[in-house]
Amino acid sequence: MPSPSLRAQRVCFAFTDAIPVLTDVDFHLAPGWTGLVGPNGAGKSTLLRLLSGELTPTSGQLVFDPPSPLVCLCPQGVEALTPDIAAFAEAYDALARRLHGQLGLDVTALSRWPTLSPGERKRWQVGAALAREPDVLLLDEPTNHLDAEGRAWLVSALRRFRGIGVVVSHDRELLETLTHATLRVHGGGAHLYPGAYSAARGHWEAEREAEVAAHQQTKAERDRAAQQLDRTRREHEGATLSRSTGRRMRNKYDSDARGLGPSTLASWAEARLGHQVTVKRRELERAEAAVGTFTVDKTVGRSVFVDYVRSPNPWLFTFDTPGLKAGDVEVLGPTRLDVDREARIRIEGPNGAGKTTLLKALLEQSRVPQERLLYLPQDLGEAEARATLDAVRELPPEERGRVMSLVAALGVDPHRLLASEQPSPGEARKLFMARGLGQHAWALVLDEPTNHLDLPSIERLEAALRDYPGALLLVTHDAPFARACTTTRWLVANGHVQVE
Repeated sequence: MPSPSLRAQRVCFAFTDAIPVLTDVDFHLAPGWTGLVGPNGAGKSTLLRLLSGELTPTSGQLVFDPPSPLVCLCPQGVEALTPDIAAFAEAYDALARRLHGQLGLDVTALSRWPTLSPGERKRWQVGAALAREPDVLLLDEPTNHLDAEGRAWLVSALRRFRGIGVVVSHDRELLETLTHATLRVHGGGAHLYPGAYSAARGHWEAEREAEVAAHQQTKAERDRAAQQLDRTRREHEGATLSRSTGRRMRNKYDSDARGLGPSTLASWAEARLGHQVTVKRRELERAEAAVGTFTVDKTVGRSVFVDYVRSPNPWLFTFDTPGLKAGDVEVLGPTRLDVDREARIRIEGPNGAGKTTLLKALLEQSRVPQERLLYLPQDLGEAEARATLDAVRELPPEERGRVMSLVAALGVDPHRLLASEQPSPGEARKLFMARGLGQHAWALVLDEPTNHLDLPSIERLEAALRDYPGALLLVTHDAPFARACTTTRWLVANGHVQVE
């Protein structure tokens, strides 16, 4: 029996006639997991909805073999307790029991659905989809809000899936662990690369380098054509001037017969050079057309921190407590912690261990002036996002320039952002962090900073934080991101903080 497959054949989609989202998309998916990656707004969610059948291609087609497969889509949102989840909780067949165990699910928990954490509800959502044994399973950011234990449960269950799986995720560890191919949505198209994210990224970066080299070559050819045209024009102008001067200086006693030869030769030379000017102009026009438009990738650049002045106080946070509570629950026993002005700390631990509570307590005992401290919570409210945008607009030109150069490097058009009334959640987080970096804060305290960010933005933020010379305290479930930006780990678990 042949393996099932999914083919996209010249698929195009547009919400309106004027703005195509995807154009001439071709790929072939086989059983196994494929990562679907690309910048926010590139069309990842649109492509998932096309694959699920929720949207229909404007032109082209999606071909499933065998036809009429069972397709399940797990969206990012986990608010709804769906009939599928309720049926999965009540099922007692072998598959359902195995999934309950693999995903660490308590079958009595559905009566408390509104109080379950987003991570628990995500495991219920994915488990219900797996229990239906679909031919095609589509997942949109399945590890959002999952701690290390929840991720391990989820990955274990997904590895046993034998159909065609497509996962949208900014979780590089998940992509490396689970996927065997990568579908990159970029610039209105989608291209399938072999390998998990890091291998696929190597392919498209090599393609980009080849494009840059080709662009530089066409620019060099254009410059040569311009130089040749300029030289030929000057020769033509010289020939014209020489011929005109020769006519004025001709002896009145020269016969027409004696002057005919040189005059004719000069005329021919002038005409030949005039023709060459036309030829060289056309060559330059062709070279300029070959150069075309080319978008240079924005980079963070170390120049942002050239004039950074570090804190005069070597210790920015000193935390000493006999115990710390979240509401009525004690999350930490006696604890003493110090943070110096160059510390690079990641705070890890299971959900509910008290990481965010610890961050807030540290902030209360901060020795950093408010204007030199950036605290980014897990979620920014709309009012706070607008206030940040207004504050950036009022910055002195040099500081505003640094902030907006970082905004551009993180993948946001600074001019459009400054002209907007309300940033999106992702734009607000990028602006908030760019403000702290651009204003040379002495300490950055970031709680899940990669929430709402796509992979390109995460990688650019990594680059900025690596070069940042101040203190960094970071809470994140993104292990590669944490390893790239920090050197010390605080493990919060069982009422204690272990420093490693």
